Amino acid sequence: MNPVAEEAPTLTTVKFRSRPWAATLILIGGIIALAFSIALSVSYGAADIKLSVVWQAVFSFDPAITDHQIIKELRLPRVLGGAMVGACFAVAGAIMQGMTRNPLADSGLLGLNAGAGFVLALCFAFFPGLPYMYLIMYSFLGAGVGAGLVYGIGAMAKGGLTPVRLVLAGAAISAMLGALSEGIALYFRIGQDLAFWYAGAVSGTKWFELKVMFPWVAAAISGAIILSRSITLLSLGEDIARGLGQRTALVKIGATAIVLVLAGTAVSVVGAVGFVGLLVPHAARYWVGVDYRWIIPCSSVLGSLLVVLADLAARMINPPYETPIGALIALIGVPFFLYLARKERREL
Repeated sequence: MNPVAEEAPTLTTVKFRSRPWAATLILIGGIIALAFSIALSVSYGAADIKLSVVWQAVFSFDPAITDHQIIKELRLPRVLGGAMVGACFAVAGAIMQGMTRNPLADSGLLGLNAGAGFVLALCFAFFPGLPYMYLIMYSFLGAGVGAGLVYGIGAMAKGGLTPVRLVLAGAAISAMLGALSEGIALYFRIGQDLAFWYAGAVSGTKWFELKVMFPWVAAAISGAIILSRSITLLSLGEDIARGLGQRTALVKIGATAIVLVLAGTAVSVVGAVGFVGLLVPHAARYWVGVDYRWIIPCSSVLGSLLVVLADLAARMINPPYETPIGALIALIGVPFFLYLARKERREL
């Protein structure tokens, strides 16, 4: 009697460990918490403003009232920019972790942020006054250059592309591009222009920048949601994804393009803030399971919440001075990264 051949997996037989009820709670609770955090962040600053005044400024704006002007021209674009940047970094990290099956993947750790920052330094040095629309485009290019260098060096290592080797290559490339950026800043005396990119801050965000970046961010996150099921299959293994009929090469190309857009857009606004894309997807995956149809939207909301709260804390620690939000997030991100790296080495 011939043994029965094992049935090939299909989309209907592959089941994902997911918790839709938990994802729904996170999305609803996260959006409510994000709205409250935005209102609180807008009300707090060098001049504290009551929440009732914030409500009036948003829904009954009066240009004759100074507090309304502060809210509209300074604080609202800053907070909304932080929310958009947090979503960008978090979704980019989620896609990278799912696509590469690398738990240490993050746009900051794998050279994308440093590459975007380096190209921005070149733009400030050689093309001063370049419109913001072009800065975003060059940020995309720089993110791609950084990622290409990291993966190129990692691929040359004996034993192939392991998560730890990729992170080590990312650290080396990020250090090199960061040093080059600082050298350009010193030689061309543009250090002040690049200072907030080094530290990571949203204080200079304007409405014009938000209008330019919003279509890119909306299109990229929409594309990530469209590709979410394919990314889930890739996270199970490339052979399984191909066996289920996925065009893995096309999915990777599309996902990579989305990551470059998200990382480049975020860096062009806030600078090289790391660890958002590392922390948030892991938290989302822990709560909602391995289905990226839930991980990506939850990461978007949680990433926005993290950056808004970090920006609020940055103004509360040492008023009237501001602490870089990148430093605050790193206080959580570095220990978590060391934990993941140690866990990954034990599994090798």
